[in-house]
Amino acid sequence: MLRWFPEALRKLDQVLEITPDQIDPIVYKAGIAQAEGDLARAAALLATIHPKAEDVVALETEIYQAILERHPAQMIARIKELLAKPDPVLNFYNSELRFYLGWAQEVAGDEAAAQESWRRALGELESFLNEQPENFTLVGDLALTNAFLGNKDAALALAERGMVIVPLEKDAKDGGWPIEILARVAARVGEPDRAIAALEKVLSIPYEGPVPTTEVPLTPARLRLDPMFDPLRNDPRFQRLANSTP
Repeated sequence: MLRWFPEALRKLDQVLEITPDQIDPIVYKAGIAQAEGDLARAAALLATIHPKAEDVVALETEIYQAILERHPAQMIARIKELLAKPDPVLNFYNSELRFYLGWAQEVAGDEAAAQESWRRALGELESFLNEQPENFTLVGDLALTNAFLGNKDAALALAERGMVIVPLEKDAKDGGWPIEILARVAARVGEPDRAIAALEKVLSIPYEGPVPTTEVPLTPARLRLDPMFDPLRNDPRFQRLANSTP
């Protein structure tokens, strides 16, 4: 996605005029509001929908909203409820949801619970990898989960593997996805130079972003809000990117 948010919003409003009961356009509008740093507008939009377990993008956008607001307690309870009876049709997305559970638990201050969620997510995600070795979304989930568990070498190797699966030179739409994963992994595992280089790249290109899966790319506003980039907060290079004009 290009960062032409006003044009995107106009098109989404047109879709809603034709099919007002669809939740996807509302979710994408909320994703744009998050990208613009307007969490109040995003929250108001998300309050109008009631996603089911199979509405993965909507659920992850709600979770991400709670994480950006740094008040995830209600969403933690909701995720646990959903994972108590996981829908097998969702494949590895149940495990992706478990990764988000761990992230929300960490933001809420429950490190022990977060580690347990990530350990479970890791085992589940790895079980899918043999069947789906070229699934860059799955590889990205594994990279992030390993990073949050402190498995630095594995996390970086998986992030690099994602960039081999969908190289930017051959796939302009999805090629930025694994570069953002690398930025997030590198920030988490204490590789600020690699994180900054990856962030500089993704902020300069149009692409569909992985966190959450609303296809909205990273923006300076989200850099300022996203807890995953907290390790970079005091880096002047990161501060420059976070305060740049999208």
